[in-house]
Amino acid sequence: MANFTTSGFLLIGFSTKPELKIVYASLFLILYLLALTGNMLIITTTSLDDSLQSPMYFFLKHLSLLDLCYVSVTVPRFVYNSFMHSETISLLECIMQVFAFTLCCSAEMFMLTLMSYDRYVAICLPLHYDIIMDIRTCVHGVACIWVSGVISGVMHSAATFSIHFCGPRIIHQFFCDIPQILKLSCSNDYIYELSVSIFLGLVTFLCFTFIGFSYMHIFSSVLRMPSAEGRAKAFSTCLPHLAVVLLFLSTAAFEYFKSHSDSPTVSDILLTIMYTIVPPTFNPMIYSLRNKAVKSAVQKIFKINKASLCG
Repeated sequence: MANFTTSGFLLIGFSTKPELKIVYASLFLILYLLALTGNMLIITTTSLDDSLQSPMYFFLKHLSLLDLCYVSVTVPRFVYNSFMHSETISLLECIMQVFAFTLCCSAEMFMLTLMSYDRYVAICLPLHYDIIMDIRTCVHGVACIWVSGVISGVMHSAATFSIHFCGPRIIHQFFCDIPQILKLSCSNDYIYELSVSIFLGLVTFLCFTFIGFSYMHIFSSVLRMPSAEGRAKAFSTCLPHLAVVLLFLSTAAFEYFKSHSDSPTVSDILLTIMYTIVPPTFNPMIYSLRNKAVKSAVQKIFKINKASLCG
């Protein structure tokens, strides 16, 4: 029984053909640049514009930061390996990738939960909003999210790499994906990892349930509003967040509940892109296209920069 963790892994990705690898890498690079641009734009805008200093935009800024980290954990390495015609990743790099990816996934779920609570208080308890969602609460909430993400990352990394690996150390994915790594186990000695997954799955279910109940109360309150303009404004701030929640959870569920084959199919490729690339790429678009305040702030920043360059 040999333990291959000391010599790293091979990331097969979507194809063994060099020309197809370049095509996939180019596609991922384009999507990565879109995600980078969109999230950096939101982070910059919500940091510089004084009108976007409310808790909602404070959380949005940190969601964009998480998305930026989330997409940067996997894509750059895949693009580099593809263009350099390399498939190897060291043990330490694989451990760090699992840790960072789990951290970002967990923290994003907690962030979306906190954002749903913020929308619940804003719409259902508007008179108490400033008291409940003060700056101290917001900062502490975000700090707890990052700490919880780190704890989740440590738990998953420790559990995953405590098992023994046999046979070819080949991962049929473009990054160190936990389900694919567990398939390399010598025997059923990943009970610890299974326990961690069940625990975090339960936490995710509780977060999803909390979000669901929050939006039940939100929609109930919105539909009781006498003003059509008030209902439209409330929906405009809630629907983008709900769309982001559904996008993140649905893509993650597709990835982890589907069967994992040794030879990835076209559907496997599409689901992987949906899971790893689509949420961080389209989250900024969902918020910026639906939110007039963000669009106005972006236009204002561009006008100021253009005026300063002309001057």
